[in-house]
Amino acid sequence: MGRPEVALVKVPYVAPPLLLLAGGAVDVFAPRPHYGLPLLACTPLVAGTVYSFRASALLALLACGMAGGVAQYAGREKYAQATDVLVVLVISLVGLWIKWLVDRQGRDLALALTVAEAAQRAVLPAPPPAVGPIAVADRYVAAQVGAAIGGDLYALQETPFGIRALIGDVRGKGLPAVSAVSVAVGAFREAAEHAPSLHDLADRLDRALDREGMRRQETLDDIEGFVTALLVQIPPSGETITVLNRGHPPPYLVSGDQVSCLEPANPELPLSTGLGPAHGDPVEENFAFAAWDSLILVTDGVTEARNDRGVFFDVVEALSGIGPRRPDQLADRLLEAVTKWTGGQRQDDMAVLVLTRVSEQREK
Repeated sequence: MGRPEVALVKVPYVAPPLLLLAGGAVDVFAPRPHYGLPLLACTPLVAGTVYSFRASALLALLACGMAGGVAQYAGREKYAQATDVLVVLVISLVGLWIKWLVDRQGRDLALALTVAEAAQRAVLPAPPPAVGPIAVADRYVAAQVGAAIGGDLYALQETPFGIRALIGDVRGKGLPAVSAVSVAVGAFREAAEHAPSLHDLADRLDRALDREGMRRQETLDDIEGFVTALLVQIPPSGETITVLNRGHPPPYLVSGDQVSCLEPANPELPLSTGLGPAHGDPVEENFAFAAWDSLILVTDGVTEARNDRGVFFDVVEALSGIGPRRPDQLADRLLEAVTKWTGGQRQDDMAVLVLTRVSEQREK
């Protein structure tokens, strides 16, 4: 996860020396004295935006020396020479003080971001790069600049029943959403080892979220009432995929040059609605999974991304015809396409989990 982008005015690296030379030249050749003094005074201020503190201090000394030398060369009176040097010195000291404050705040911010990112990653740890015959890649782009995670979640685990994966979306923002993410991921880690079916696993997640809401003496109304979830199971052989969809955007299967959307035949309600399934027990659907096929799990930050005309992003169109790729290449390609489609705007949290069958079952 990258650092948040900060918009800064880019100043050319050569600007401070040019200001220093220009200030001296103007002071020498101008028809009246002191015309170059503002340029000399600006030199240490501009240097603080592109150089280190020591380099900025050196430029400040040079600016003071240039002001005194030019005044002496022009034959000005002693008090005029001292005044020129004093003006540049005072402004230089102010610039260096600002530079010191900005550097200290930058270090404090970097430390805070590092701690925050570590804490958020503890809530949503990265999956392993490979599990059995499955290669894995994950990407997460939080809608809020400076955050490592938001309301989206995913997890992957090798269990006695095969490889199980979860991707979900808490309908909410802020700390309540992150709290629900922590509960859902923790419940998945525990229940995935024991639930005999994806249907039973979804029920255990449902009950865990409800219990957490009661424990905190609040309901999931604080996070808009529900959590969408998509559960996937792949046997040790890697030959098939079992999918259970609880109100989440469907996954995409990349097979050769073809990309297909695995829409659920029987759409179900999300978790934690308190209403149970929409049409009886949720249906677990099975799909073939050949070598070098990839299953792409996404959240609605991808499927509901819009361009400037309000048109939704099409995952199938973005990935069609690219052929077999490593999971990290597919994940990067998808996020690049979404970023281009939205013009770089972060409209919602985006999570992508790619599972690629790279070989037959590995020998134990």
